[in-house]
Amino acid sequence: MWWIRLKALIIKELLAVLRDPKSRLILIGPPIIQLVVFSYAATLEVKNVDIMVLNRDAGNWGQELIYRISGSTPTFRSIAYTEDPAAVHAAIDRQRVIAAVQIGPTFSRDIEAGRPADIQIILDGRRSNASQLVAGYLNQIVAGVAADTPAGQRAASAEIGVVARNWFNPNLIFQWFMVPNLVASIALLIGLIVTALSIARERELGTFDQLMVSPLRTHEILIGKLIPPMMIGMFHMTIFILAAIFIFGVPLRGSLLLLYGSAVVYLAAVVGLGLFISALSMTQQQAILGAFLFMVPATLLSGFATPIENMPGWLQPITLINPLRFFLVIVKGVFLRDIPASEVLDNTIPLALIAIVTLSAASWLFRRRLE
Repeated sequence: MWWIRLKALIIKELLAVLRDPKSRLILIGPPIIQLVVFSYAATLEVKNVDIMVLNRDAGNWGQELIYRISGSTPTFRSIAYTEDPAAVHAAIDRQRVIAAVQIGPTFSRDIEAGRPADIQIILDGRRSNASQLVAGYLNQIVAGVAADTPAGQRAASAEIGVVARNWFNPNLIFQWFMVPNLVASIALLIGLIVTALSIARERELGTFDQLMVSPLRTHEILIGKLIPPMMIGMFHMTIFILAAIFIFGVPLRGSLLLLYGSAVVYLAAVVGLGLFISALSMTQQQAILGAFLFMVPATLLSGFATPIENMPGWLQPITLINPLRFFLVIVKGVFLRDIPASEVLDNTIPLALIAIVTLSAASWLFRRRLE
């Protein structure tokens, strides 16, 4: 009899979400659009930037440097030339350019004579991350020019050559980093919202009290509320994985079995958080706000954009209660570096603990409502 009651509740929950064509469209369309848009928009790469050059040098090496900067596409979109230092300051102040390069009047003569030749690079500190990357690009170009000078060639013959190789992502394709992160993040967003609205919707429709007086027991209600969002979440995960492989070309070097096995535990933790938020909320509006209240800090504290090791020491322990932190390690490891099963297990156990704690807390709140 318990299975019949549980099956009826699961079907009811699925119908409540999927019966409306608009609800079906919202569950399928926006996650795919988010995956595609964010994969290209949420990038830390710096391309198509505008810079300004003030060249006071009449020699060949000053022109050679300008030619190399102008040929560095698509990094630099346009180069504005000026002979007035005030125009440089005005361009940066008004954010028309992100950087300006000033070449001194003795640049070529110093290079030919083997003397240090200085170049001034002025950066817009209001865009600190982009400015640092642009400075790195310009330093590489200047270093290349210096290496081709007679003095640079003589010095290079006595130096040790260093060749950098990028493992797991040799060409530094940004989608290979971003898409696996979005697979976990969007699954968290959809799972939280769908689950958080579950009980809040029952309260607004007046069916929550009917559910409480039904033959269903508390743990059966909890399981019935748990399984449908997990089924929807697994459907989304499958779509995201297929899109990552066939649309964005992200290699899948690890085991799909490990990825799906850990995804089940991850979704259980996400649904547990959603049920806890839903049990605390009286209206659907409160549930949505509660889901976003958790979503934003969870994304920032997951290592999605900045390494957890770079965060303050007092903040790092807080990330241990964030399920996104552990699943990001798994999904990126399975996609890019064939993560071993032992490492998957090490990151799945915290997910299971989070699921147990959140589901237990949601169950306690349900029982409290019954009393």
